[in-house]
Amino acid sequence: MCLCASIAGSSSTAVAQLRGAATHPNFAGRWAAVEPVGPGGPGGAPGGGQGGRGDMGSGWGTPLTVTQDANRLTVEYAFFARGDMQPPLKFVYALDGSETRNSVMMGRGTQVQVSKASWDGDKLVISTIHTFTDPATNKPSTIEVKQILSLDAAGALTVETVRAAVLGGQPVSTKTTYRKL
Repeated sequence: MCLCASIAGSSSTAVAQLRGAATHPNFAGRWAAVEPVGPGGPGGAPGGGQGGRGDMGSGWGTPLTVTQDANRLTVEYAFFARGDMQPPLKFVYALDGSETRNSVMMGRGTQVQVSKASWDGDKLVISTIHTFTDPATNKPSTIEVKQILSLDAAGALTVETVRAAVLGGQPVSTKTTYRKL
């Protein structure tokens, strides 16, 4: 059945959803942070920007590669140094709001991050639950991290990252702006 016949036979709500989906921005491209986050925070150490360490910024490194199709968004970047012989970190998010799981091998084993992505107008909101062990109680605990992606009028990618309060701390919000390479 052709898409035209499907649309013609569908309700006006489905047609409105299709029109809305067509207006979502495409974040695909290779991006570099405008002010790289390095080991010393914004600006970092000489040659900074490697690994996205420092103030944690978007939670993703720089440069990063984003691919996007109608069903998913993929973010990939090198976290480890070349000598570590580790592949780039790769995160895949379903754009239909369904749950996705990304596994990351860090430190003492694999960490599974559970995410849901949803559109809020022309912004993509990725909500990720991170599980960790509370050092005071030795019990599992979680933290939610939201990454809100948007494109400005000049085409720059902004990632606003909101980290919930953890272990008695305060919530933290950062914005990282990327330019297309």
